[in-house]
Amino acid sequence: MNPNRLYFIDAVRAFAILMMLQGHFIDTLLDPSYRDQNNTVFNIWEYFRGITAPTFFTISGLIFSYLLIKAKRNGKVKQRMRKGLMRGIMLIGIGYLLRAPIFQWLMGEFNTYFLVIDVLQCIGLSLIGIVLIYQLTFRKTLFFSLIMLVLGLCIFISEPLYRYLELPEVPLIFSNYLSKSNGSIFTIIPWFGYVAFGAFISTLFYRYVERPKFKIAIVSGFFIFGIALVMKSAWLFMKLYYWFDISIFKDVAYYNYLFTRFGNVLILFSLFYLAENYIKQPLILRIGQKTLSIYVIHFIIIYGSFTGIGLHQIIGNTLTPWQAIIGALLFLSVVCFLSFHYAKTNAFVYSNTRKLMEKIKRYTR
Repeated sequence: MNPNRLYFIDAVRAFAILMMLQGHFIDTLLDPSYRDQNNTVFNIWEYFRGITAPTFFTISGLIFSYLLIKAKRNGKVKQRMRKGLMRGIMLIGIGYLLRAPIFQWLMGEFNTYFLVIDVLQCIGLSLIGIVLIYQLTFRKTLFFSLIMLVLGLCIFISEPLYRYLELPEVPLIFSNYLSKSNGSIFTIIPWFGYVAFGAFISTLFYRYVERPKFKIAIVSGFFIFGIALVMKSAWLFMKLYYWFDISIFKDVAYYNYLFTRFGNVLILFSLFYLAENYIKQPLILRIGQKTLSIYVIHFIIIYGSFTGIGLHQIIGNTLTPWQAIIGALLFLSVVCFLSFHYAKTNAFVYSNTRKLMEKIKRYTR
């Protein structure tokens, strides 16, 4: 194994994608009568499910920015930037494609629901944003690091200003990236905030990872800051409100899910990085490297992309807790098996995109 590779990143990605799979399966198919907020087990499951998306966005910003900055060292930064732009566009395209009701279109039925924004579009646009910001900071790591930290803080603190944002005069294809009023599951704000924090963390790894005491320092830092964000961030914002009489601080304190979830992510990072030598198993690392294929396959099976026929339509919200748990385990196994042995999502899209670009270049010469 490569001694310079950050294996904990793949392990965190594997954890996040598996949590997402079981979360979507259970949430989609569990009978509503079992969603008891007074049930401790259900509350624990729901809480950990809420960590999944923040973890995925943060780790995406971390790994992409780390590879981007690292590419400067060996003179391949321009290729990495082009690859990042291509990957961002690819993710946006796949995100729309997974919700495209092709059979309905063939029957002459059209609606705008396929324009809603989900995880892939947000991550794709975020990667494009990172490339542009990196270019605008003249590829200076320190400047890029400070910009991403400040940007993440500003996006999180200003959340009350766009929490109920509506843009009725803006075309849906654009407004859905900023407003949930038309059904978007994720919007670029506040979720780009997690990507920005991930990009900031990547600069710490780039600058200090080879120092002897870095690992114990970053593990301790992740854990301490994570606990502080979970336990004290709301208290801090109330203090800031009392000191400066700025109402937005109070609004953040009363609905402090962004900083709390980021604290959970940091704690998770600390535990995974601390246990890196024990979790860098081939199966775990392979799952972490196949997240896109896994996401696409799970979406098709559960939600019936293209055909409109998936587990959601066939089974619906009918499973008991034990049926949901056993079904989720089987679902994880099937999706991972298919992604390992049959799916070539990245290679297929990249190769065909390159062929298309080459054809365009030939015809435009």
